[in-house]
Amino acid sequence: MLGKIEKINSLEELQALYAATFGKNGTMTARLRDMKNLDAAARAELNEQNAALRTAFKTRQTALEYAALMSKLADEKQDATLDAAPENRGTLHPLTQALAEVATILESFGYTMHTGPEVEDDWHNFTALNTPAHHPARDMQDTFFLPNGNVLRTQTSAIQIRTMETAGAPVKIFGVGATYRKEMDATHGPMFGQIEGLYIDRDVTMADLIGDVRAFLERFFERDDIELRIRPSYFPFTDPSIEIDMKFRGGRWLEIMGAGMVHPNVLRNCGVDPEQYQGFAFGFGWDRLAMLKYGLPDLRELYGNDVRWLRRYGF
Repeated sequence: MLGKIEKINSLEELQALYAATFGKNGTMTARLRDMKNLDAAARAELNEQNAALRTAFKTRQTALEYAALMSKLADEKQDATLDAAPENRGTLHPLTQALAEVATILESFGYTMHTGPEVEDDWHNFTALNTPAHHPARDMQDTFFLPNGNVLRTQTSAIQIRTMETAGAPVKIFGVGATYRKEMDATHGPMFGQIEGLYIDRDVTMADLIGDVRAFLERFFERDDIELRIRPSYFPFTDPSIEIDMKFRGGRWLEIMGAGMVHPNVLRNCGVDPEQYQGFAFGFGWDRLAMLKYGLPDLRELYGNDVRWLRRYGF
């Protein structure tokens, strides 16, 4: 039997012989089952044979497995000089990239980042921003109202109110977060990310506002030849109010943000004396900026989580 084991050249044959020897109906199994009828000398001899056979099977199995491994390695040699196979690697979402870049730029200008609750009360979302209950400007925004009278905030300006209520003036911050309005088209969504800057001090002017906005857009779009168009506008919380457009390829003017000097009533509502302090605020959607910077056609796709779409645009 030992010689037969050593001549086997495949694991399949070895397994078949092992089953025939030590299986339920195997020859050695039958002999071991009858061991009780043997004398001491015969039992000792049978135990030695049993151990020798098991050792022989194990030794041959190891040798055959090693031979199989060496054969496989010989057939599957890899050329280490070849380029590595391409990998599917994840990247930061374009909105995450845009927000990180915006935050880095504004912080380099001396602004500090603040956040606030997405469910707001009427005071912080409307009234403190010079928009009392009877004010027609409330109709400018399609608001999601909750049964208890609170709202899904329509603008991150509420963060400015909370900051001034706590910190007073001077203050130089930008608020970041999700905002909600009943809108849905290629450039608007019911939820969008918004960033609003606020700078309040004793001698802040409209020129400071335009200077910060221009410097920010030059950095974000990596251009030093941007063209801006300043248009008069209306917002209840700023006076005067402006909208800022930027010229893009093909001579297209696109609205970038709304801005203006903070209304004295807003300062008073936050406990800041408008006779001593003044300042400006500006606000924009960072998802829209991401669309413009990365050449994306539809804002809604940014929230679709379709990896194929993201790869198409280089993400």
